[in-house]
Amino acid sequence: MHWVYLGVAVVFEIGFVLGTSASKGFTRLWPSVGTILAAATGVYFLSLALRTLDVGVGYTIWTGLGAVGTVVAGVVLFRERLSPARAACFAAIVLGVIGLRVAANV
Repeated sequence: MHWVYLGVAVVFEIGFVLGTSASKGFTRLWPSVGTILAAATGVYFLSLALRTLDVGVGYTIWTGLGAVGTVVAGVVLFRERLSPARAACFAAIVLGVIGLRVAANV
């Protein structure tokens, strides 16, 4: 169940980052409220995952997948440019996350 909690935490982490941008420096009320709720919910689900996972593994996967998910959302939703070099770096993050997931079971 801890991997499900971590997955939910990642989704809220992505929502938190996107909301931070939409809040325009916390000058827009509803995006700001959504951002705060997403951050709190993400940290809550991360804490549930960390009951079982090592903190180094759980936190690294949370931030890594959150970063990659935010980049994907930026490309899809905001048409941000993704150069081959940047794509290769994000692929390295994904491979690192996979490695951590595999190593967590060893």
